[in-house]
Amino acid sequence: MSGIKIRGTGRFAPAKIVTNDDLAKIVDTSDEWITTRTGIQTRHHCTTETHTDMCVGAARQALENAGISPEDIGACVVATFSSDYLSPSAACMVQRGLGLPHDAVCFDLNAACSGFLFAIHTMECLLAQAPRKYGLVIGAEMLSRFINWEDRGTCVLFGDGAGAVVVEWREDYPSIHAVLGCHGDPDMLGVTGAEKPEPARIFMHGQPTFKFAVKAVPYCIDQVLEKAHMTIEDVDFFVFHQANARIIDFAAKKYHIPPEKYYKNIQKYGNTSAASIPLVISELHDLGKVGPGSRVLLVGFGGGLTWGGALVEFA
Repeated sequence: MSGIKIRGTGRFAPAKIVTNDDLAKIVDTSDEWITTRTGIQTRHHCTTETHTDMCVGAARQALENAGISPEDIGACVVATFSSDYLSPSAACMVQRGLGLPHDAVCFDLNAACSGFLFAIHTMECLLAQAPRKYGLVIGAEMLSRFINWEDRGTCVLFGDGAGAVVVEWREDYPSIHAVLGCHGDPDMLGVTGAEKPEPARIFMHGQPTFKFAVKAVPYCIDQVLEKAHMTIEDVDFFVFHQANARIIDFAAKKYHIPPEKYYKNIQKYGNTSAASIPLVISELHDLGKVGPGSRVLLVGFGGGLTWGGALVEFA
């Protein structure tokens, strides 16, 4: 048996807060329309902050929280599709910003809103062979740069932010029992590419995406529990990708998850894609809802289409 546990958490949100009433001044919408359909009340948008600022800020907080020095890091993986540069990667900019060792494996990974799940499983594999057994896993997005302000169905949904965890690999730690998958679909949910003359913009077909999500979430939960030989009752907390409050409530109702075992912060941040799960983890840790020994089941889903789940423990 070998695997990883979470040693520390951190997060970063831009200073500018955009309310539903702010959006109602520039698009045909209202606070009631947004809140009742999504659960979102505010979101953060970058103004002076860069994607790198968010990554480094969240990662530095996670290192301090874990009591780990930058020179102890063996690898850094950033889940994102909105970094400051096509190259160098966001992870390379984190290496520079924090002074990580030059032989630390640093790269980005794009699995959209499931990115943090793909990244933390990748880290589990990387650290098994790394000379230093601590890793930084970051989910960060600056989605405000891709917003289509003429599409009221998507422009109200997305925010910017970053979350990070420091993980430790040990031979006597359990596997995170990751379940990952994808179904290539360029039409349902994503960001337009460079082949078009217009700037890249987020697009989404709402109803099909919602139907995909309410199927993907139970699938991930069931598969992770089956791999771990556990039941719902064995899980201390559930962390869902914060895409829509109704999707989270649907899963909680289906599995009879009590309110004290899951958490929503979508009302504050909106959908931050790969950042949403680590943002929740960081808040839960600061609130004292999870700590040493806690088993947390993570579920993500999003553009690609991608989905993922994992059962992560805190050291």
